[in-house]
Amino acid sequence: MRDALWFLESSEVFDGFIREWRDGTLPKEEFTHAAHIAVGAWMAVEHPGDAFERTRDGILRYNAATGTANTATSGYHETLTRFWSHLIAANVRGISDPLAAARHAVQTFAGRRGIYGEYYSFDVVGDAAARVRWLAPDLAEL
Repeated sequence: MRDALWFLESSEVFDGFIREWRDGTLPKEEFTHAAHIAVGAWMAVEHPGDAFERTRDGILRYNAATGTANTATSGYHETLTRFWSHLIAANVRGISDPLAAARHAVQTFAGRRGIYGEYYSFDVVGDAAARVRWLAPDLAEL
């Protein structure tokens, strides 16, 4: 496995990381929380009008390519993906370089994996309904 933040090394490396993720060849163990954030930042910069939809489709495609089942208990999570897409897009607004946006978002959020707890009063990660459809935060607005 490469260094935890290897994909932020340079624009060329970052472009390769995005390419690997998009074509499903990025090793599953390397699609970490920080990698998810970097993809979200790339989407927010490159596709601001439909970043969430493209992120959702990309995660579903990536999961299929790497053998990750999307079920009621694993794989794709609609609420968390939409939540993070919104949070990351707001965080990188005004940054036009995809790598700079990814670095900024990873620096801001990599250590805050449980930030959704500031917005949801329930275990959004374990909620089967939240996994398949958007549930808006009930503690704070995004």
